[in-house]
Amino acid sequence: MKYTLLALLTGFVISCGPAQNAKKVTKTNVDYASTITVDDLKSHLYTFASDEMQGRMTGSEGQKMAAEYLVNFYKSEGIAGGVTAEDYYQEIPASYFSRARDPKDSENVLAFIKGSEFPDEVIVLSAHYDHVGTDKKGNVYNGADDDGSGTVSMLEMAQAFQQAVKEGNGPKRSILFLHVTGEEIGLYGSRYYTDNPVYPLENTVCNLNTDMIGRIDPDKAGGPDYIYLIGSDKLSQELHDVSEMINSKYVNLELDYTYNDENDPNRFYYRSDHYNFAKNNIPIIFYFNGTHEDYHQITDTPDKIEYELMAKRAQLIFLTAWEVANREGRITADKVKP
Repeated sequence: MKYTLLALLTGFVISCGPAQNAKKVTKTNVDYASTITVDDLKSHLYTFASDEMQGRMTGSEGQKMAAEYLVNFYKSEGIAGGVTAEDYYQEIPASYFSRARDPKDSENVLAFIKGSEFPDEVIVLSAHYDHVGTDKKGNVYNGADDDGSGTVSMLEMAQAFQQAVKEGNGPKRSILFLHVTGEEIGLYGSRYYTDNPVYPLENTVCNLNTDMIGRIDPDKAGGPDYIYLIGSDKLSQELHDVSEMINSKYVNLELDYTYNDENDPNRFYYRSDHYNFAKNNIPIIFYFNGTHEDYHQITDTPDKIEYELMAKRAQLIFLTAWEVANREGRITADKVKP
């Protein structure tokens, strides 16, 4: 999976060695959250959702270029692979994509930061990095919001956590950064991971899934900064309460639960990668900005992203993950009946 063009596009300096812990630096969670910046998000997204990535269709050359972009970033940050310390690819055979018209081999991308006190307890941050390719005329579906926004936000979160590690403030619990393929054709990548978990599902604390956080729903135009949350209270009241507390204390977005309604006709709870964790009774939160006129259109491009709002949303997710990773007790699925 070597693409010379991609190496030129990324400009990443590859360093596979483990991060070296420096003398502990006194910093807070807010200090690390503030490293998630508009400029960095924009820089990543203009490359990740560019025409060069060919719409990132599952199994295509563009999807594999996108995977390599992610791996090169993690290597450049000194963040270990999530399959083994050196291996970032969870390979998925073409035969697994049973409903695809022309199935091809694909791969999830996994990176891992080991917890300092409870390394066997794993928080999964997820986003799908595939999209829908090109149309018959060769126009590229860039997928800047869907889900370039979630993908590059995860890179910034990983960088923030790794900076904390380098400064002696790494998370107590482990963090798995799970970039899944095949979401657009049926949630395949996340299902493959939960069918073939690298880390036991019983040790998986929660899944925070980020799918479309770069735009504004037309129904929200002119209103306060917001994010839709789905599923936060379905399996764990504890996770929901932590989420609310973190937002109130640090970020103050409007948390809108419209699509969390059991009777929501859109059924978004069942339509993104968190669901494959939820059906295994793992607490989840799905972060979502809602749909818009460019959803699944060739006009979903990086220039239309609301980068300042996207940064706030990414900071909220990071700060929530930080709290879950560092709190004294493990989050549990306290609403699941034995």
